[in-house]
Amino acid sequence: MTKTYPRLAVVATAGLCAFSASVPLYAQQSYIMPPTVVTATGRPEPVSRIAGTVQVIQPEAIERSAAKSVTELFAENAVGFMSEWTGGQTSLNIRGAATEGQGRDFRSQVLVLINGHRAGTANISKLSIADVERIEIVRGPASVVYGSQNMGGVVNIILKTGRSAPGTMLEASGGSWGLLQGKAQSGGTVATSVGAFDYYVGLAGGKRDNYETGGGPGNNQTEANTAWTRAGGMAALGWQIDANSRLDVTLRSDGVYDAGFRGSAGNLFAFDTRYNRSIDASFNAQTADGRGGFFFQGYYVQDVDDLNNPSPLSALNAVAARTVVDHNRRQLDIVGTRFQPRYSLFGGNDLLMGFDWERSWISSERERRGGTAATPTSPQDNNQTENVFAFYAEDSQSLFGDVLTLRGGVRQTMGTTMLTATPFAPTLIPSATNYQATTWSAGATVKATDWLGFRAGASTGFRAPTATELGANFTIVPIGTSTFGNPSLGPETSRQLEVGTTLTARAARFDLALFQNVIANRIITVPTGVTTSQFRNNPSEIVVQGLEFQADADLVKTLGLSVPETWRWSVFGNGYYNFKMTDYGALPAAQSDRVVRMNEYETSLGTRFGQSGNEIPWSVQLLGILRGPMWYNTEESLSPTFFPGQIRSTTVYRKDAFWVFNSRGEVEVRKGVKVFAAVNNILDVNQHPIFIALDQNPCGANQINQNGTCGNSMPGREFVLGVQVRF
Repeated sequence: MTKTYPRLAVVATAGLCAFSASVPLYAQQSYIMPPTVVTATGRPEPVSRIAGTVQVIQPEAIERSAAKSVTELFAENAVGFMSEWTGGQTSLNIRGAATEGQGRDFRSQVLVLINGHRAGTANISKLSIADVERIEIVRGPASVVYGSQNMGGVVNIILKTGRSAPGTMLEASGGSWGLLQGKAQSGGTVATSVGAFDYYVGLAGGKRDNYETGGGPGNNQTEANTAWTRAGGMAALGWQIDANSRLDVTLRSDGVYDAGFRGSAGNLFAFDTRYNRSIDASFNAQTADGRGGFFFQGYYVQDVDDLNNPSPLSALNAVAARTVVDHNRRQLDIVGTRFQPRYSLFGGNDLLMGFDWERSWISSERERRGGTAATPTSPQDNNQTENVFAFYAEDSQSLFGDVLTLRGGVRQTMGTTMLTATPFAPTLIPSATNYQATTWSAGATVKATDWLGFRAGASTGFRAPTATELGANFTIVPIGTSTFGNPSLGPETSRQLEVGTTLTARAARFDLALFQNVIANRIITVPTGVTTSQFRNNPSEIVVQGLEFQADADLVKTLGLSVPETWRWSVFGNGYYNFKMTDYGALPAAQSDRVVRMNEYETSLGTRFGQSGNEIPWSVQLLGILRGPMWYNTEESLSPTFFPGQIRSTTVYRKDAFWVFNSRGEVEVRKGVKVFAAVNNILDVNQHPIFIALDQNPCGANQINQNGTCGNSMPGREFVLGVQVRF
């Protein structure tokens, strides 16, 4: 591997800082206004009043993206480290906290929401962007509105409505490796004698065959078992009862089907079906004078992971233990309510109260067939039921004509986690364990001038133990070892300090944040014997310190360029540099104290150029994405020639950074008819954001343990062509 340095991210960040500093700051000019967001504090507020960092992926960015899932969209916007195992599975790391590798949201340290309620999955690869209006990401545990899993942040996927997406749109596209995609959407508003109704319906689907890896002429090869099919649909109905009250109902389904899963072992026989469904109803009301109001939401979520992971060839399994069928279906069901009254006690004051109740239950079953030793065994997850009740309050107070805003809040979460009977796990003893956690946040924002603002905040977050981790009995995993539960486990926790500043001038905005997030009490397995281990809280902490930036500018307006009014030219970027990422509890055998599966730095920098308002509007966009470097205790079986002395899942290796460049162009050939084209991975790079052994020669994998494959690579150069019609 070639050696890389963090200077790349530093230079990129410094360049954007210098650009922002060079922009003339005139108090009488018009400025880019920060977006209004709802995720951080539970009620719509401008970002400038929030004491934490909020990253918003706006509708325009989603519209111009060639992403096929939320994962690909996040990669384009440098949200955090993305370990894309396959087209249907990923994990996400923000500020040192990560979602669980299989997408189990009950083990995630990053909370994923849909329309403000728990999504039921932390695997954002199963979610498409077809019906997404925008995505708001609270970076770090900066909000007390949410409970378990918000240690590294909150991702809120906000869906379209008839108000945000009026009209009808049809879109079809195709491209490399048999890519076919289509979507149809329609929305609008109807006025009646009992109020105004708005509606939205959407259908989307697509498929792609096995892709080819990068590497240039003569080196490209088909990456077997990477095909997938996607399908989803959504319906939303809104009723504006009067000026002060509104009801919304949303019904949706989204998923990826028969998605090849190569994984760490490069398995050519594994495939998954993963889908997520939900229905939610929300009621918003406020008093006539606007001083008081409340929000109520009820929701039901069903999340299914249907996993097929046979191992018919790997030498890691004896012939008698090899499987031709290993089918594990896990279903998570959630029902919950949220009630949030709010009132302004006096001028500049806003007090929010909250009461949450949620019940979830997991059912999991597994079937195995193959060699004589491939007997039935317990599924990968034990069945569990959880009841959670929480109450919280957050108060904000603006002073000196909104120059200074102070806010603080506290949340008390109480839960009961129950381990229930699980197929082929007769030794499990059903039990119930109570837990509670208190989290808080405090901070302030200062509007120093019309163009300069500051913020500072401190906050905490947690993740509750699962039934398996708490269970005072054991589960048998496929390799024959026993892991004992621990009813004395405490929640995982995080605590964060953050300061930031935002500069706005004319049509430019730049945001910079400095943070420290400490992850403590991590739940790990500790060996207690030759073939036994137990879940315990790790007494050593993970400490992450870093810088984050967001920037965008309309260069024509910002620089005062003398060009025709129809011309458009903009630049935009997001990124971060974690200058400290230390795991003080790392095993000596790891040979590294770096936090694993987390980028040291990452950035996305782009520019868009074109014309609008003329007879034939058009635009061209170029986006560069710098991913890496990161440290990885890989589960791959690496070649002893290139990686001598590897201890799988323990030895840590550094994976170098790499650039990927994407482009997209569009032209409106006639009013309402747009043709677009995209080229992804323009330079045909053969890389992967997580895997060490790439699918290329020389082979970095120990092929006898990898089902005969050489490793994993991301897609090579991809072409997409499509048409969109709006009316």
